[in-house]
Amino acid sequence: MAMVSEGPRAWTPERWHRGRVLGHPGEQQNMSQPDLEELAEIELQRDEEKAAALSIARKPLVVPTPGQDPALSVNHPFYDVARHGILQVAGEDRFGRRVITFSCCRMPPSHELNHRRLLEYLKHTLDQYVESDYTIVYFHYGLNSRNKPSLGWLQSTYKEFDRRYKKNLKALYVVHPTNFIKVLWTIFKPLISHKFGRKIIYFNYLSELREHLKYGQLIVPPEVLRYDEKLRNLHGGQVPAPAKTPPPRPPLPTQQFGVSLQYLKDKNQGELIPPVLRFTVTYLREKGLRTEGLFRRSASVHTIREIQRLYNQGKPVNFDDYGDVHIPAVILKTFLRELPQPLLTFTAYEQILGITSVESSLRVTRCHQILQSLPEHNYAVLRYLMGFLHEVSRESIFNKMNSSNLACVFGLNLIWPSQGASSLSALVPMNLFTELLIEYYEMVFSTQEARGGLGAGAVEAGEQSGPVSRGRTPRRPGLVPRASAAPDGARETPLVLEASR
Repeated sequence: MAMVSEGPRAWTPERWHRGRVLGHPGEQQNMSQPDLEELAEIELQRDEEKAAALSIARKPLVVPTPGQDPALSVNHPFYDVARHGILQVAGEDRFGRRVITFSCCRMPPSHELNHRRLLEYLKHTLDQYVESDYTIVYFHYGLNSRNKPSLGWLQSTYKEFDRRYKKNLKALYVVHPTNFIKVLWTIFKPLISHKFGRKIIYFNYLSELREHLKYGQLIVPPEVLRYDEKLRNLHGGQVPAPAKTPPPRPPLPTQQFGVSLQYLKDKNQGELIPPVLRFTVTYLREKGLRTEGLFRRSASVHTIREIQRLYNQGKPVNFDDYGDVHIPAVILKTFLRELPQPLLTFTAYEQILGITSVESSLRVTRCHQILQSLPEHNYAVLRYLMGFLHEVSRESIFNKMNSSNLACVFGLNLIWPSQGASSLSALVPMNLFTELLIEYYEMVFSTQEARGGLGAGAVEAGEQSGPVSRGRTPRRPGLVPRASAAPDGARETPLVLEASR
């Protein structure tokens, strides 16, 4: 058996691990960084041997091409890393928290991937979600001696993720853990707080994720699926079968969440604007327009579920009782997210993704055209919402939420694909489209021709009216300001900027 040399004594992974657990300080302190690297290498080799024993053929790593994801532009600030598909936005968990997956099997050999750039890309991605609760799913299968980063890189990575990143991370699910993960845990345990350690949950099989996530939205690499199937076969049916999803219950007559706009209209005497949307917007317009970080802060899952229950039972909700203006903001986003079909509809998804290919001076006109295909009800609700968000953006000097920041929050709540979840690269056009709706609200929702096309020269005229008439700096349609300094909780992202160049 391979062993790690340590002076006169020989170290096996078992002895090293036992020494750490039992607290033998002499042995523990003698382990140097090179020793730990070699130990990690040994465990990875064992993992590969076990995978080979399962007859899982290791195919050459394939780099996804841009054509496989039409929304990924070569102008993406991290195209060199993003093209591998290591990170993906994968829907939501059972509590409505955004899910991000990290797939080791998508990592190319170390000499083909700049790990520092990978860290920057990871932070760049998380920056769009860290102000709200989020979850990470880590697919460990596929990490091997050829593509693993160094322990030094892992340690520096953990240190670079400050409290802002760790605070709202509610769960880190590690799928298919191996002895290598156990070794890492022992190495990192002195660095990891007890509170953060409780967020790490190990799953031996994919089926265990179903209790916590909307599994159908997960983007699971084929290699991981095959490995999971081999593990199941190896254990001869000892793995518990995933719980069956109960049949859907008919909605209550007073149901507000998870039902269609048409259902809400029929139950509210033909009123087009859903009650939850009207109540939350009215409250926030009166008491929250100048609240810093509006729509970027999270709230207690228990509180949100309680308010949803009250609404669904037709009972009154007084947001003053909760003493937190961020709660109605979260309720508003939750309402949009739980619609059976996105407000912008599945049909418009591909059209919206194409916004980045439109010349920047014509993007406002294109947004206007896309909205003409929306059902009348969706259009009315969207116009009501965007009008309010436009008001919020006008108070950005106080709330730090300009149209770009609001777009990063609302993009994924307004549009998603009919199957699976949006890829990270799809965020670029989705956020850009949403930003244009907010920034150029008056032009996009022009009523001059009763939802007809924008008249000739409307864009040029709009540059001198609309935002300018309110004392704002005129901006060419489609262009997004560069990221500027902003307090924590209102950080601007350069993600949309690249798409508009």
